[in-house]
Amino acid sequence: METSPFDLIEEYQTEDIMSVNHSRTIQRISFYLERYDDLYDILPELEMKLNGKPVKPDVSVYPNLPEDWDTDVIFITEPPIIAIEVLSPKQAMTDITDKINTVYFPAGVQSVWIVVPLLQTITIRTPDGQKLTFSEGIIKDPVIGIEIPFNQIFRKRSV
Repeated sequence: METSPFDLIEEYQTEDIMSVNHSRTIQRISFYLERYDDLYDILPELEMKLNGKPVKPDVSVYPNLPEDWDTDVIFITEPPIIAIEVLSPKQAMTDITDKINTVYFPAGVQSVWIVVPLLQTITIRTPDGQKLTFSEGIIKDPVIGIEIPFNQIFRKRSV
């Protein structure tokens, strides 16, 4: 009997459980990456099949894709340049690292950002084994050089 790689909690897969901080983090990263819109498509929650395996990064970065408003694609099969994964509240880190090693890198993803809201860290991994961890300053992707200010992702608004 084959077991699911994800635990079920109240009929949801753990990677599908969203929270306020998880959603806020995805929104802020997408917002700051939007400045690169002339070069890249910043696509949150895009369904894809890479090497036949379904995955859905929280944010994907592609070179600008052709725009065709008459025809849509449900499962894209081309890998993004960057896949950004935000750790969900009930998700194990190994869920993400397994996906990186067995799906993303073998399919051709060039860098993966692992965002941990609880620890307020972002680690960028590349297929050659490079690991860059940020907890302040400017987050700079080593593959394509895009940058976002760390302090704006985990900022606290005064109410």
